[in-house]
Order: sequence, then structure tokens, then C-alpha cells
Amino acid sequence: MNKADVVVLGGLSGITAAMSCRRHYPDKKVVIVRKEGTVLIPCGIPYIYGTVGGPENNVIPDGLLENNGIELVKGEAVEVDRSNKVVTMKDGNTIGYDKLVFATGSVPMVPPIPGIDKKNVYPVKKEFDYLSELYSELKNVKELVIIGGGFIGMEFADECRKGRDINVTVVEALPHCLQMAMDNEFCDEAQNKLAEAGVKILVNEKVVSILGDEKVAGVKLSDGRELKADMVILGIGAIPNTELARKSGLELGFRNTIRVDRYMKTYTDPDVFACGDCAEKVSFFDGRPSGVMLASTATSEARIAGANLFSPTHQNCGVISVFSTVINSRAFGVAGLTERSAGEIGARIVTGVAEAPDTHPGGMPNSCQTKVKLLFAKDTGVILGGSVSGGKPVGEMVNVLSACIMHRMTADDIVKFQMGTHPALTPSPIMYPIVNAACKAVIPLKG
Repeated sequence: MNKADVVVLGGLSGITAAMSCRRHYPDKKVVIVRKEGTVLIPCGIPYIYGTVGGPENNVIPDGLLENNGIELVKGEAVEVDRSNKVVTMKDGNTIGYDKLVFATGSVPMVPPIPGIDKKNVYPVKKEFDYLSELYSELKNVKELVIIGGGFIGMEFADECRKGRDINVTVVEALPHCLQMAMDNEFCDEAQNKLAEAGVKILVNEKVVSILGDEKVAGVKLSDGRELKADMVILGIGAIPNTELARKSGLELGFRNTIRVDRYMKTYTDPDVFACGDCAEKVSFFDGRPSGVMLASTATSEARIAGANLFSPTHQNCGVISVFSTVINSRAFGVAGLTERSAGEIGARIVTGVAEAPDTHPGGMPNSCQTKVKLLFAKDTGVILGGSVSGGKPVGEMVNVLSACIMHRMTADDIVKFQMGTHPALTPSPIMYPIVNAACKAVIPLKG
């Protein structure tokens, strides 16, 4: 039997947890158990089919483990005996542990649509060989239907059209694509950008069946229409991969995630931790269970879990929810609450909106108009959220807003924000949209 101080079950967040453990406890032997031969960058999966040109260009090298003194065991863990602290592999081998980390992630949601099991219907799995097959099959596709207009669906739609003579249609059940993540004005902007690229978008519409014999030939919509389809991609979300945790007797919570405390320790066993999509999350804002699944959240939790394995070091403050995406060269990002989600929890808010070019002057090459919308608590002036659209700087602007939210800065604090600027790199200091949006909120906040 192999023996380790720490055994980590899982992929991407597992790597981060293992590295965090090695930083804090360099004398500990750490083993990662991984079913997949190759770990993909999850957020990069849609870009396999356009920008990066194949799954082999979207992987995390195993050298990262070797360089950090982490042992890799490739294979599937099928049983965890918590009484004896032993993990059993599918091939019969066993690994003993002192501390165990579940970082088993999530699997794609597959709805019970008639015909969902036909050939060329692809849920988005995080498996190298599976996604390689999808990449090969896509070469022969003329009519692609994507079910779901969230991040995955919109990014796949944008990427799959690149360099291909293909018709792409997105079918979304809600009134707007990306509605679960952004306010309507940003949803409309993203949809318009995708439509400009030639993608057809159908909202307030559902796929009720998938047509064809063994292989998909089309889809039938709830209004009776039928669309041709050589391939269907499912982009409707994910569910936590917690079956092994359940079999191990760990307590599951919201949406069958593994229940953990602020230290990422399971409620059931003080020597078992969990992080990433498989772990339960609570909102930073109200402490209620959260269904957010983001790689950035997963890696934050993994760093906390790894640091806390042998001594409580860091606490998880809850999910702020920070993301960014690119649709037809236009970037969109959100940190914290949107106006819609603030309304859902009953928060009284004041908003401030500002726009400016992301260079100064705006006539510089590749300049892009940036829009910022900030939300502040009406009673305290504390920032609750921010939405941004524009060029590449959007990705880092929402990270700045996340830090403001985490440290509960007020509109007054942001008005006094001292930013570094450069004509080719940032908006003008006079027109800096994060600060100007806060300026516009200060007067209504003061009544």
C-alpha cells in the first residue's frame, strides 16, 4: 500500500490544493489521484474550437506537479474507507492518508430530452479524448445547434464559427442569454455582438426533442419549429461530482455539494476537506447557499484548503462571484451583485454608470469604449457589485472591483482611488470609469 500525508482526489482545483499544501507544509508527502490522463484548463475549453486550435493547446502540464514535489497517481478512486484512512483504486491498489481532499469538480448537466443520447450530441465534458473527438467531428458540421445561452453556450457559439463555413444557432429558455450572470443591458450588448458575427439566437425557446435516427438530424422547439442540426452541443450548466463522497458517508448539502466550514473542512470528518465545484458554497453577501461554479472560486477555495490541512490558517469569506468573457472581441465582466441579483435578495441600492475610452486620447490605435456600472448599498454606501464591458482591460477591472467588494469599500473610498494611468494602457485619469461611476453615486447616496 502506498502511503501519503495528503491524498488529493481530483483535477484542476486539486493541483492548487496540493501546491498550497506543499508551500505551507513542505515536509509533507502529497499525492494527487486523477482519473484523467490530461488536465484541461476548464475555462479554455470553448477556445479549443477556434482561437487555440485544438485540445492539445489547452492543457496543464504535469511538470507543474513534479516541480512542486507532488506525486501523481493516474487512475480512478472507487472507495474511501474513512475509518482506516485508505483510498482504494479501480485496479485494486490502495493509498493510505492522514488528510484527504475531495476536489472532484463537476460534470455537465444532461437534461431528459428525448433523443439526447443520439450520436453527435455533446455535453461539454472535461475529458481530453472526448473533446478531441468533438473537434474532429466539427470539421464535417454545417448546422450546429447549441442548447443554452450561458457562458459555455455563448463562447462555443463564438468560437465554433471561426474559420468554418457553419451555421450556428443558440437556443436559450430565458428572455436573455447570460441572464443568470449579467443585467439586461449587458446581456443585450453581448447578444448583439454575437449576432453581428452571424450567430442566430433564439430566446424564450426550449428544445423539446432531438431528431434523427442514430445520429442527430435536427431539434424540435417548444413552438413546434424544427431546426436542422448535424451536431448539438449542450451548454446548460454543471452538477457537482460527489458520488464518491456520498458513498464515503460525507454529509452533502445544497445541490448535493459536500458540506464544508469556513476552513474547507467537511462537517463529517475533521481529516477530510473539499474544494471547488464539488464543495458547498455560501454567498459573501448574505451567507445563503450559492450555486456558483467558477474556476477562480475553485482555486481560491483550494488555496484555503491546502493551507488549513494541518493548522487553521485562512478562512473562506464566501462567494463574491467574479467572471469575465469575450463575445466577438467585446469583453464583459461582473464582480459581485448585479442589479437583478441585488433585487432578488432585497438589497436597497444606488447605481452609478460611466463610460470612457480605454486609452487617452480615444483616437489611439485599438482604443475601445468601456462601460462601468457600480452598485452601492443605499444605507451604507458600501460597494456590492460592478459590471464592465469593453476591451481586454475588462478582465483586470473586474478583479479590482472584486478587491473593493471584499474589503467593503464605500463610494467615498473609490472616489479617492489613486490609479496608475498611461495613454496606451488605461482610460484618462479624468474619465476613469470606475471612479466616475462612484462619483455619480455619491450625491444620491447622500440624499
